[in-house]
Amino acid sequence: MTNHVLLNNVDHKDLRIITARSAALGDNVMCAATFHQEFRNVQAHYPIFFRKEPGTSGFRPVAMFGFEEQENLFLKSDGWDATYIPLTIERQPFLIGFQQLRGDGGISRPVIHVNMDSPRISQTEGELVFLQHGGLSEYLERINSILHTIHNGFECDRAFVQALLELDLLESFALDVELDNGVQHRLVGFYTINEERLNELGGDALAALNSKGFLAPVYMAIASLSNIRALIERKTARLQLQSGRTDRAISGR
Repeated sequence: MTNHVLLNNVDHKDLRIITARSAALGDNVMCAATFHQEFRNVQAHYPIFFRKEPGTSGFRPVAMFGFEEQENLFLKSDGWDATYIPLTIERQPFLIGFQQLRGDGGISRPVIHVNMDSPRISQTEGELVFLQHGGLSEYLERINSILHTIHNGFECDRAFVQALLELDLLESFALDVELDNGVQHRLVGFYTINEERLNELGGDALAALNSKGFLAPVYMAIASLSNIRALIERKTARLQLQSGRTDRAISGR
């Protein structure tokens, strides 16, 4: 559910945000959007893939957390098991909206919206959004910075993805995963960097990518795929834990 409204210090003077991480708070997602300026942090923990944006010919890089919908293998009973959480996850339940300015010929500016239907919304627990007299809390200052970074990142990513497409560097990708217990998963609908085509690029093409700040993120996206094995290990460990709980439940009857 979504109920996006413009954030303000009158209607939301007592608003608090629960910042813990759990499935009940909406963190049980398979992947989250990212952008190439964030790849350095993301690739330390998560595989980075690309997927088509619905209704367009464009692509969006994503950080993968699981192999099926509503599966986040980084979620544990005590929170998120990684030292870095992608910014599009951390910013929730806030998002960027646009407000048209009067007398400026239809120019709009980015503003902060909040999803009032989010389970993170509270009046009694969590981080204060506004100070007693209406000023911004340190938490909201952090969110404002995150939203600004996301907005700029998404804008710059258009050129990044276009460069990959022009050089024919994106290829469709299917991953067949067979776990230790014989359970199979097939990950489809995603794209990766074609290393063979990348290695065949001439010096001018590589120099052009580098001059735009795109070459390092390309290699980071490739390097991030080494995290697939760790993701499989997380999946196996979760299935073993669930199996153990089932066995204990049966034996306890």
